[in-house]
Formats: sequence, C-alpha cells, structure tokens
Amino acid sequence: MSKNIYTIKWGILATGGIAETFTKDLLTTPSTRNVHDISHEVVAAASSTSISRAQKFLSECNAPSNAIAYGSYAELVQDKNIDIIYIATPHSHHFQNTMLCLLAGKHVLCEKAFTVNAAQAKILIQTAARKKLFLMEAVWTRYFPLSIQIRKLVKEGRIGTVHRVIADNSFGEDVEEKWGTKDRMVNLDLAGGAMLDRMEFFSLLLFLLWTILMERGKVGIYSMTWVFQILYHLQPASTRQPPTIASSISTYAPTGADEMTSIILNFPTENNTSTHGIALTNFRVATDPDGHKTSGPPIRIQGTKGEIQVYGPAYRPTKYRIIMKGGKGEEDVENVDCPIPGQGMFWEADECARCLRDGKLESEGLTLEESLVIMEAMDQVRRQNGLKYPERIESTEYPLDL
Repeated sequence: MSKNIYTIKWGILATGGIAETFTKDLLTTPSTRNVHDISHEVVAAASSTSISRAQKFLSECNAPSNAIAYGSYAELVQDKNIDIIYIATPHSHHFQNTMLCLLAGKHVLCEKAFTVNAAQAKILIQTAARKKLFLMEAVWTRYFPLSIQIRKLVKEGRIGTVHRVIADNSFGEDVEEKWGTKDRMVNLDLAGGAMLDRMEFFSLLLFLLWTILMERGKVGIYSMTWVFQILYHLQPASTRQPPTIASSISTYAPTGADEMTSIILNFPTENNTSTHGIALTNFRVATDPDGHKTSGPPIRIQGTKGEIQVYGPAYRPTKYRIIMKGGKGEEDVENVDCPIPGQGMFWEADECARCLRDGKLESEGLTLEESLVIMEAMDQVRRQNGLKYPERIESTEYPLDL
C-alpha cells in the first residue's frame, strides 16, 4: 500500500442494522468511489449483550479475521489499536456512549440524532474540546457528492437568491401494525418519534439558507439536514443567528411519540428580509406514495432565478434537477444523476479519516456548533408542543445506566 494513503482504524460500538450497513460500506475498496488518499480498517466491534453477538457481527460484515469481538462497550474503548469509534446505538443512548468513548481518549463518529437534547450535545462538545479529540455527528447525507454539488451551486448563485426550501421525509406506514408500541420508532423510552428519527432532513434546509449569505433517529434529522445545509449557511459565519420557529406536532396515541411534525423556520438575512425553511415528516402519509417518484421531488430549493429539485429519499438522494426561470420546459431542464456505489455511508467515514489525518477536531462539512444549533431548534419544537421524553434519557448525568 502506498505510503501516501492514510489508514484509519475503526471500532464499532453496537451491532444492529445501521452498524452493519456502515461497516460493510467501510470495508468496500475506496477506489470504487474514486477515493485514493485514505483507507479504512475495522479492528474491533462490541455488543452490549455478548461476545458471541459481536463475533457474529464481524463475520457477517466480512471484517478481517484478526478483528476483535468484545462483549461490552467498556472493553472496546480500552482497545489501544482503535483510532476512532463509530456509535450506532439508539440516540437515547448517544450521550452515555459518547462520553464513555471520549473519556477513554477515543475519537468519535456518533450517529444522528446527535443526542436527545442540546444540553447533552453541549457537554459532549465541551468534553471533546477539553480532551482534544475529534467528534462528529454522522449525518451521512451531508457528505454525498450530490449534497456537496448542490451546496456549491447555491453558494455560487446559480439559482439566484434563495428564499425558500421545502423538505419532506414521510413514510406512509400502517403505524399500529408495523410498529405497535415497542418499536424504537414509537417508543418514548428510546426517544422514538418522527421528529428526532427524521431530523436529518431539517438540517439541509437550514444549511442552504446560511450558505447563500456567505453551507441530523430523521423530520426530523433528514428534513432538518436539508433545511440546515442550505438555509443556515446563507448568513455570514461570523454573524449567523438561529431561526425563529413555528411548529406543530401530532402524537401517536398508544405511546405519545410524535407521528407527524411540521416546522417553519424563519431566518434573518443581511438585508433585513428573511428566508423560510419548511420541514415536514409523517408516519402515515408518504412523500413517494407509489415508490416510483411519481409525486415529484421531496426537496425543493427555490431562488429568484430558478430552483433545484432533489429526487430520491431525503436521506439518500441520487438525482437533482435545475429548473431556470424563463425556461422552455423539459428541454431546458438540467438533470444530474449521482449514483451511489454501495449504501453511501463511506463518504462520512472518509471525512473522518481526512480530518484525523489533517489534525482537525471537527468537520467543516458539519461543525459541532451547527449540530448544537440543530439540537436547540429541536428542543424548541418539543417545548412548543409539550413533547417530553423520559427524564432518564434527557439526563446529563454521567455515568447513568439506561
């Protein structure tokens, strides 16, 4: 292997479905996505229940034969061969798990939603800074080439001054039959519900507004991702202000978790006007009812010269269209396909590797300050609608057995 390739060694904390998807992506050959400067190695994984579960996980992911299986998270964080730990537990446990890793001296990539509330996020950020450790929220969509291209188009003014972003990430499920009362999607004990489990969408919308003025569960996260990565960055970095928020939540009667959330975010601009982000999520109705994109784009970024439409699920889009004002119809529409070789989780891992290689303690693609602002926004939405999670998962006490 070339001496110019930087290799990062990963520990995987948790052995569920998202951990398996991430690990399999991690082990794909980087050159298949035109990456030639970094590589990844999985050196260990841990289950909270048994060493045999961790062994099975490593085997199913085709991890190297010398990768070590641990039967507890406490053992994993003490492995001196690990550079960084990927946390894939439910977000109800992120604060406790991330604190465990940071206090053991490990860099961390933590799944979204980052934490249950802003108070927890702030403590994690302060702890990472004090320990001089890298910390990043794993909002994978932010690192897709498609997302990077769209942010660049917005920043360059391709569609003029952006005034509005609409983002929807809804599912159309039979909630009672599919999730009942125990599934994490509707279980408040695991911070379930539409808002935090779909928050990534909210993030892109805010992000596009902030980028023009100068660029985390779920609407939550996936709706918030599109709101934030567009709108939040329209303001100059030195004078950015959080949005004012109006929201409405409808709850799932059997558990009290949120099943429908609608959020309007109003961002100030330099010329004393404002931009609007509309973030939507719903368990009972679908963004794409027939599964064939017949209903149109889930994300629309609207400017004075035209708009960008993003196709595919909000969390894993594969195409965008640029429609300019005054065009003659389909013949003038620019269609851009952005295929994903694999699931697409490797791009956020690549970002972590480059940050560690370059001595950075956070990613410029999603700063810790922005992750905190997103959590503060979600806290505000919950306060406006009286949505509370059990006290123990909202707690900032560490350690705490959940």
